[in-house]
Amino acid sequence: MVESFNGKFRDKCLSMEWFRSRTEAKVVIEDWRRTYNEVRPHSSLGKMTPMAFAQMVGNNSNPGATLKN
Repeated sequence: MVESFNGKFRDKCLSMEWFRSRTEAKVVIEDWRRTYNEVRPHSSLGKMTPMAFAQMVGNNSNPGATLKN
């Protein structure tokens, strides 16, 4: 799992940017991290974004229910 993340981080973020300063690197990397963790669909969540999944779980009357593919 870590190797998968490292590869995606390198390919989709680090290889795509030229950082002119440490501050710029922090901003770009934080933006990428938020997108990776909060916006993009996750296969473990049934291809839902974490935000959509949280809303679904929050509206679910059965908190023990599992996500079905």
